[in-house]
Amino acid sequence: QVQLVESGGGLVQPGGSLRLSCAASGFTFSSYVMRWYRQAPGQERELVATITNAGGATLYPDSVKGRFTISRDNAQNTVYLQMNSLKPEDTAVYYCNLHRLPFGDYWGQGTQVTVSS
Repeated sequence: QVQLVESGGGLVQPGGSLRLSCAASGFTFSSYVMRWYRQAPGQERELVATITNAGGATLYPDSVKGRFTISRDNAQNTVYLQMNSLKPEDTAVYYCNLHRLPFGDYWGQGTQVTVSS
């Protein structure tokens, strides 16, 4: 079965950096687009990064563009999110996502990122 396991979250000061990882199993990782989302308390889940199956293209919303970088290692079945210049408004639970037709969306358990001084 599909499993997505995020790691790397924590407490960081404003302006700091974190690198999140998502280890995937149970499907042919190299065949699928992968995404990172985040959800802050009381807010809807927000898409923050997308990467194509071979890693040749990435996409970000304006809120994180230039600060976040998504990457993947298809040999290790892992997708990463490098987050730089972190701001308090980046505080959220970050989730790895697989959208797999016809089954729908799969989510990891999430990893908490807190940006605070």
